[in-house]
Amino acid sequence: MKATSRIGLAVLAAAFALSAHAQEAPDALVKRVSQEVVQIIKNDPKVQAGDQGRIREVIESKLVPHFDAERMTALAMGRNWRQATPEQQKQLVDQFRTLLIRTYSGALNQYRDQQIDHKPLRADPNATDVLVRTEVIRQGQPPVQIDYGMEKKDGGWKAYDVIVGGVSLVTNYRDEFNEQIRAGGIDGLIKTLAAKNGGAAK
Repeated sequence: MKATSRIGLAVLAAAFALSAHAQEAPDALVKRVSQEVVQIIKNDPKVQAGDQGRIREVIESKLVPHFDAERMTALAMGRNWRQATPEQQKQLVDQFRTLLIRTYSGALNQYRDQQIDHKPLRADPNATDVLVRTEVIRQGQPPVQIDYGMEKKDGGWKAYDVIVGGVSLVTNYRDEFNEQIRAGGIDGLIKTLAAKNGGAAK
């Protein structure tokens, strides 16, 4: 087989793989990504040793691409989102994405010896906004319900909220953000988030 033909087949295979992932059902997506991350936690010596650089790398490559950081930030901001300039919105999204990475980095190792029970999806086949339900099974402790609000955008599914034990991640941040905006405006919130994330806002 000629090299050009092999390259053509490789490109075609990659296109089919991307298309398959684009059409992946939301519950199947959550299950696949969860299983991939759990396997890394169990088998990657750097992750098990608490290497923060490697943990961050796993989160950025495996989890972050499946989150709609802009919608999550807008939901956490509430009505204040419309008051922000495009540049402020960009900075807020960047800081919120970093906040998510930090949050998951701290929690990742806790799931090393736990199992995830993926519940059947209860949604219309044509729905574009669904709730994917899971439970984290912990030895000797009650299970923790973790649900994902997901929206279909551009042919693929992305999470815009994580609900842990009935508490919405984005709603949980809203009161805190509102308080910080009242105290120092939107720029004040950006600076506070940047300080938490360990860097200065641009």
